[in-house]
Amino acid sequence: MSLREKTRALDDILLDLGSAAVAFSGGVDSTLLLARAIARLGDRAVAVSIRSPLNPPGELSLARSAAITLGARHVVLDIDVLNGAPVSANPPDRCYHCKRAMLLELRQWADRQGLAHVIHGEHAGDLEDWRPGGLAARELGVRAPLAEAGLDKADVRELSRSMGLEGWDRPSMACLASRVPYGTALSVELLAQVAAAEQAVARTGATQVRVRHHGDLARVEVPVAELHHAADPDWRQKVVAGVKAAGYTYVTLDLEGFRSGSMNAVLSQTPRDSTRAHEEHPASARQED
Repeated sequence: MSLREKTRALDDILLDLGSAAVAFSGGVDSTLLLARAIARLGDRAVAVSIRSPLNPPGELSLARSAAITLGARHVVLDIDVLNGAPVSANPPDRCYHCKRAMLLELRQWADRQGLAHVIHGEHAGDLEDWRPGGLAARELGVRAPLAEAGLDKADVRELSRSMGLEGWDRPSMACLASRVPYGTALSVELLAQVAAAEQAVARTGATQVRVRHHGDLARVEVPVAELHHAADPDWRQKVVAGVKAAGYTYVTLDLEGFRSGSMNAVLSQTPRDSTRAHEEHPASARQED
C-alpha cells in the first residue's frame, strides 16, 4: 500500500471509533495519532498523558506543548506504578505489567468520560519487535490505529513531516526504567539519579543519551557518530563531573554507542521465545529504547 492509501485507512479507522482517549507521550507516533484523531473526531478525541517516576525529564512538558499546538484537550493522570510488585521488582517482563497498569487506569478514566475507545501509538514496525507491552494493550482491547493501517516508523515520520508536525524527526524517548538491569529494584531515587546523569551528558551537546545504571558505575551511551568527542578533554571532564554529581562513582563510555534495548543483551529469550519479555517508552504507555 502507498502512504496515501495507508493514511486513508488510518482516517477511516479513527472515524469509525466515534470517540477515543489517545495515550499521549508527545513523541512522534502519538503526536501523529492525536493529530489525525482530532482531524476526524474533533473534541471527541482527548489526549491523555501518564505522570509517573518513570517519565524522562521534560516528557510531560513536551506532551503538554504538543497538545496545545494541536488544539487538543489534554489530561494528565498520576499513576504510581512503583507502588509494589511486580513493576518495582523490575523483572524481565516489567513492561507488560507496567503498561497493563497504566492502560487499566486510562480505560477506567475513558469509561467515566464516556469515551468509546482507548488508542495508542503502536505502529506496524512494532509488531515485528520485542514489545510485550503490546500484548497488554491487546488484552485490554486498546486499539493501535497506526499499526492497523499498516503505517511503520518511516511512514509515521514521513506523514508527520508532510503535515508539518513539530518533532517529526525527534529521537525516541524511553522509560527511565529501561536504563536499569533486570532484577535491580526500581525506586524514585534511583530513577532520579539516572535522569540527572542523562541531563548532564545532554548538556554537552549529545543528540541522544542513555545512562545505563550498574550500581556505582554509569555506562554512558551516545550515538556512534558522536563518540569522537571522547578525544576532547573538556567534553570528557564535563561528562565525568556531571555524572559523578548525579551520584555515580565510576563513569564509562560505551564504545558500541547508543542502541535500543541494550539491557536486553543479558536475556536468553528471543521475541519468538516469549511474548512477555522486556520492551523499551511511557506516558503513551509505550516504551522504545
